[in-house]
Amino acid sequence: MTDRPSHASAADMLAAPPSPTRAEWRRGWPIVLGATVGSGAGPALFQNLSSLFVPGLIADFGWSRAELAAATGLGFAGSITVPLLGRLVDRIGVRPAIAGCMILLGAAYVGLAGMSGSLWQYHLLVFCLAMTVPGTSALVYGKLIAARFVLQRGLALGIATSGLPITTLLLPVILGDIIATHGWRGGFLTLAALSTLVALPIALLAIRHADTGPTRPAPGDPVATQPVGGVTAAEARLDPRFWQVGLTGFFINLATIGFITQVVPFAIDRGVAAEDAALLLTAFGASQIVARLAIGLLIDRFPPRRVAASVALVSALGFLLLQAAHLSLTMLAVGVFLAGLMNGAENDLFPFFAARLFGLRAYGEIYGSLIVIALTGSAVGIVGFGALHDATDGDAAALAIAAISLVIAGLLYIRLRDRALPPPSSAAATAAG
Repeated sequence: MTDRPSHASAADMLAAPPSPTRAEWRRGWPIVLGATVGSGAGPALFQNLSSLFVPGLIADFGWSRAELAAATGLGFAGSITVPLLGRLVDRIGVRPAIAGCMILLGAAYVGLAGMSGSLWQYHLLVFCLAMTVPGTSALVYGKLIAARFVLQRGLALGIATSGLPITTLLLPVILGDIIATHGWRGGFLTLAALSTLVALPIALLAIRHADTGPTRPAPGDPVATQPVGGVTAAEARLDPRFWQVGLTGFFINLATIGFITQVVPFAIDRGVAAEDAALLLTAFGASQIVARLAIGLLIDRFPPRRVAASVALVSALGFLLLQAAHLSLTMLAVGVFLAGLMNGAENDLFPFFAARLFGLRAYGEIYGSLIVIALTGSAVGIVGFGALHDATDGDAAALAIAAISLVIAGLLYIRLRDRALPPPSSAAATAAG
């Protein structure tokens, strides 16, 4: 008799439904895994590792750093198609977008490996890389995650977007050895194999059970109380907060992407050996992982705009540290780590705010439009860092502009009216479905 209450209690515990947080993760972890792998092999990986290819391309083809930077920056013109592709994703689902973009990405890498020395080839192929952003980023994966996570959305996005910094952390030394042994052509072929033979199958397998249409969660899941709704892309563009979020991406990318594409030559100019300079890419990758996971945890618990503004100021201090003369390799790594924090945070904050402020009704097109603004900042930063280096015979001016840009981004975030999207009306919910 005395055992019955305890047995009943145990049975009740076993029969009790999982907590809302556990329910989210039980349904959503495969999507987070697929996003981590898929985004980790996207075109942004080449963006982060491109400086490893610079010495070989200059030696073989005689291109200058400014010419390489200009070609890379102009290649971001492909981003103008992202909102259109985002609208297409909203209509046809994410799986076709993922498969098509990853295959195109692999083909572009193979093309880069076969370049004959004409700069226009590099320009065209980087343009093709930019075209693959919709199927390799939070434009597709963020929509799935936002539809399945409410209580832990920030953390889920932080983990999902950590794929890129993980590969940025792990690959520099490996890819550097491959380039040293097989040349830059071997490096491009390695990236092609990673994207099409490794990442693509894993990503598609992980999301095979994901409903890429309007979300219909199971009863009892917390997301079941969140009907799919939101504003149209046209309505979002009339909201000042859309432009505030977009401009934060512009200034963050101007500073951080402009710098990371030049970090290896920057370190060599400071007297660091080429093989040691690649370690700075590892420091940048580490900052991405720390920022995305930490930001994911923090924005689920504290006002997101204040968290974002604080990280932006920390990154600005990192760029100021890099201005100092005679820094050791360790201090250079610290500076790169701090400077890169906001880039990692931004990749979590962008999809978070896109879903929070504007909903999922037109998420692909809205997020795609924000990406265009952010990638415009990348293009300006890439071209600007290379051009300022050649014009001033140093990096001081570019580093100062980067620090100022991050301060501006912080001010934009702190002034953002951080309010959640009101519940959709029945008409909006019907239209979304």
